[in-house]
Amino acid sequence: MSRHLSWLNLPFRKVYSNPKASTVQWFPGHMRKGMNQIQAKLRTIDCIIEIHDARIPFSGRNIRFRDVIKLRPHILLLNKTDLTDLDHAKKNLVSNKLHQHGVDTVFFTNLRNQQQNDFLQSEILPTVISLTDSRPRYNREGLDSYNVLVIGIPNVGKSTFINTLRSIKLMKKGKATTVGSTAGVTRSLLSRIKVNDNPPIYIYDTPGILSPKIPDLETGMRLSACACLPDERVGFVNIADYILFWLNNRQCFNYVDYFGLNEPEDNILLLLKKIALDNKKILRLKNMATNQFELRPDNDAAAQIFLNAFRKSDLGKMCLDDDF
Repeated sequence: MSRHLSWLNLPFRKVYSNPKASTVQWFPGHMRKGMNQIQAKLRTIDCIIEIHDARIPFSGRNIRFRDVIKLRPHILLLNKTDLTDLDHAKKNLVSNKLHQHGVDTVFFTNLRNQQQNDFLQSEILPTVISLTDSRPRYNREGLDSYNVLVIGIPNVGKSTFINTLRSIKLMKKGKATTVGSTAGVTRSLLSRIKVNDNPPIYIYDTPGILSPKIPDLETGMRLSACACLPDERVGFVNIADYILFWLNNRQCFNYVDYFGLNEPEDNILLLLKKIALDNKKILRLKNMATNQFELRPDNDAAAQIFLNAFRKSDLGKMCLDDDF
């Protein structure tokens, strides 16, 4: 205990900076196209399910979705809750803040856990039906089927949600839509996918769409930490550096024992050197001045090891948006 107490007085950075801050801006053409497709499809949609990462319940939610959400019943699923430290009290605080932002219905989910199947059947689809039937359906009035649009930013579990529903309700094997662990796997609005027979419920998957302009560096780095932006674009080392900064400022020192350090480290390059040496991630590079080959730590490979440990919650369960 005294060992940990002594770490609290270490001179950690108080401000995070990134010389390549522009790299957290990412709005490629398929996102613009996807936003236009969503707006064109709204006439045939009864309910909208937005999926977001529970580690960042506020950061990065696409502000352009707000106009879309106002037009239809809206459910927000905060997914990957198993990777967070959100207990019942914290979930209530998050929900209350989201309600203040205009979100009516919030569920906390872990869509990769098979035990969530009963929850999806008993809660999500009945809520879709209830919310839809409680409001005018305009041009779809009187129809006995329901069309649901699934939206969200990249890599939050939209395709996993659809495939899970399809599997448990219709007993169909295989994947109706592609699942990936990197941002930008689904790149266009797909044709509707049946996920329920009685009543008929159809779901449209959409590409992950970020805001055209991410408001600030902090938001961009939190999105990057959760793999909502491509790692290669932001930079493996830059993302690892932000996570290290965040962990030290929250006194989350699990990484010290996990990577076999003597004490917390504030210099990401020194930490990555240790990880690279321990995991034999070494580059053999030619020094153009001496014409000799030199061995250097592979910082990108080491940073990926650090990122994987963080994203699997091996360094602790946490919510990056912790100011609720």
